[in-house]
Amino acid sequence: MATATKGTSFLLAGVIALSLSVSPTPMIAPAQAATSVVAVVNKTAITSGDVSRRAAFLRLQRRSGNLQKIAKEELIDEALKRQEIARVGLSVSTAEVDASFERFASSNKMSISQLNSVLDQAGVGAAHFKAFIAVSMSWPRLVNARYGAGSRGRLSNQDLITRLLENKQKPVTTEYFLKQVVFVVPASKKGSVGKRKAEAEKSRSSFPGCDQAMEFAKNYIDVSIRNLGRVMEPELPPEWKPLIEKAKDGTTATRVTDRGVEYIAICNQRQVSDDVAAEVVFRAEDIGKEQEGGDNPNATKYMEELRSKAQIVMQ
Repeated sequence: MATATKGTSFLLAGVIALSLSVSPTPMIAPAQAATSVVAVVNKTAITSGDVSRRAAFLRLQRRSGNLQKIAKEELIDEALKRQEIARVGLSVSTAEVDASFERFASSNKMSISQLNSVLDQAGVGAAHFKAFIAVSMSWPRLVNARYGAGSRGRLSNQDLITRLLENKQKPVTTEYFLKQVVFVVPASKKGSVGKRKAEAEKSRSSFPGCDQAMEFAKNYIDVSIRNLGRVMEPELPPEWKPLIEKAKDGTTATRVTDRGVEYIAICNQRQVSDDVAAEVVFRAEDIGKEQEGGDNPNATKYMEELRSKAQIVMQ
């Protein structure tokens, strides 16, 4: 639903603009027939109920055509993606999906309960939408990991020179040097997240700076420091980008993740306009264009490979 930043945002934005343009008249969910298996993808069953929910989701997006057929094909692709994501171990966390779902509701001036109601009335359901979000967020990361940063690899010197000549000047972007402060919350102690969040928030005011970060961590129980190094603005993870851009006094607000409660310390930032920055900016622009148009050649090639190796049985 990664750079994923623009891809995820655009994908959800397309759904936002359509799915929540609802009239005051309640939507009626399609009648649910007895569930049956309609396809098996590498021993994973896709049911008629799954297809009905996806077809309802397509209707919210104002898609046209044979929605049952389109829904089935989308679900087959998603099953293959989900299996590959699980095999490689690059799935986003439940916390990231929930946060994306919450942002989706908030950006449309709705509470989570209101969004749940809209999805239920449409015959989609929150669980189906969250499963869609999870794959949509995880898949670009997998493609990027396999084919290199930006899923296109580095620009050749000739391509870079050509783009610079077309632009007539080098693009400017912000370069950050970052450290991540993690107040660890073990899986067995998720009930203590509220307490840890308060502790993490309070610690921000006494954070001494990146050079003393390791000593700072010794004052707390189960706090780790991760050096994220140099990160260009287009490369910022989508879940952290708005917090980093709005950071005050050297640290961002906190986020609850699958590891615990985290915030980012900004060790240094500056405006840069060199060849490295230009390549990052151009690559991010290319990725955004690909994902907006749904045309990422490496993602397409990856899917063709997965389909060629898969055992897909239509019922």
